[in-house]
Amino acid sequence: MNSIRILCFVIAAVSSYAALAYRLFQVRRSWRDTTYRTLMVTLLLQCLTFTMGAVAMGSDSFLGVGNLAILVMHVSAVAFCVSAQIILLRWATDAEEAVWKTRLWLVAGIALNALLIALFFVADGPGRPASDFNTGSGRPLVLTYLLFFIVSQAIPCVTIFRQCGRYARMTDNDSLRQALRMLRVAAVVLFLYCLARTVNILTAAAGVDIGVWQLASNIFSAAGILVLSLSLTIPSWGGSVAKLVEWARSYRSYRVLYPLWRDLYESSPDIVLEPSGAASVSDLNYRLHRRVVEIRDGWRDLRPYIDRASNRAGGAGPGASEESRQAFAEAAQIRQALQAKRTGTIPDDNKDTGGDFEDRDTDNLTAEIVWLTKVASAYRRLGRAADPVPERES
Repeated sequence: MNSIRILCFVIAAVSSYAALAYRLFQVRRSWRDTTYRTLMVTLLLQCLTFTMGAVAMGSDSFLGVGNLAILVMHVSAVAFCVSAQIILLRWATDAEEAVWKTRLWLVAGIALNALLIALFFVADGPGRPASDFNTGSGRPLVLTYLLFFIVSQAIPCVTIFRQCGRYARMTDNDSLRQALRMLRVAAVVLFLYCLARTVNILTAAAGVDIGVWQLASNIFSAAGILVLSLSLTIPSWGGSVAKLVEWARSYRSYRVLYPLWRDLYESSPDIVLEPSGAASVSDLNYRLHRRVVEIRDGWRDLRPYIDRASNRAGGAGPGASEESRQAFAEAAQIRQALQAKRTGTIPDDNKDTGGDFEDRDTDNLTAEIVWLTKVASAYRRLGRAADPVPERES
C-alpha cells in the first residue's frame, strides 16, 4: 500500500510542478495581469503543499521542529484552497464583487490557519509521532486538528462546485467555460478525498481497520490535483488544443473526400479551380473548401447521368440511420453515374433538372463537409471490392 501512496503523491506533485512551469513561461507578457499573479500564487502554494509532504515523508522534523513539515503542508493547503477560490472569483465575477468576496475568503483563510497552528501546538504536535497526523490515533486534540483541516478543504470544494456550474453557463469564452467545468470536476474529486480522509480518521479512532480502502483518499487526492492543475492552465492552452483538434478533423475530412474527388476529377477535369500544388499544404482550410467546391461541381456535371430510379442503400447495413442510408444511396448513384458517363448512357429519368445535393443547405460549409464526408466514406466502401488498388493522395 505504501508504494501506491507514493505513486499517488508523485502524480499530484508532478502535475503541480508541471502546471507551475508551464505558467512561468508566460511571466514576461502576463505579469501585469492581477489574475495571472494570483494564479501563480495558487500554483506556488500547491507546489509548496506537496514539497512539504515530501519533506514530511522523509523526516520527522523540519528546521529542528518535529512534524513542522506537516503543519506547513496543512497551512499551505488551506491557503491554496483560498487562493483557488479567489482565482474563480476573478475569472467569473465583476471586479467589485470579486474584491469584497476575496477579502472574505482571505479573512476566513487566515482565521483557519491561525486555529490550525494553535491546535497543533496545544496538542503537542512537535512531540507526537508523525503517524498521529494521518489517523488521529484517538487523541481528541489531534482529531480536532485533523477534522478542522478537512473542513477547511471541503468547504471550498462545495463552493467551487456550486459556483462553477453557474459561471460556466454565463461566460461566452469557450476555454474559460471548459476550465470552469474541469474545476467543477476537480472539486467533486477533492471532496471525495475529504470524505475518504474523514472515514480513515474516524475508523482509526474507533479501532476499525478498513484495510486497502485507506488508499481511497490518496487516489482521490492525486486525481483531484491532476484535474485541478489542468483546469488552472487550460485558459492559456485550451484554444490551441481546440485549434489542433479542429485541424485534425479538417485533415481527416480532406483525406476522406479524396477518392470521391479523384473519380469526379477524372470524369470532369474542368472542375479543378487551380493546378495541383498551387495552394500551400499548410493552408488546409482553403484546400478543404476548394475540394468541397470541386466535388460539388463534379457532382453537378453528373446529373444528366444519375438515374432517379436507382436508390440503393444496401451498403449501409441493417439498422443504419436514415442519414447513413441516404449517404449510401447518393454514393451508389454517383458510382453508377460515373459508369454511365464513361459509356455515354443517359437514363430516361435523370437528375438534370433536379435540385442541388438533394436540396441540402450548401451555404453552410461545415454542414456540407460533414455530409460530403459521409457520402465519400460510403463511396469508398462501395468501391473497395471493385478497386483493390490502394488509393493515394496526389
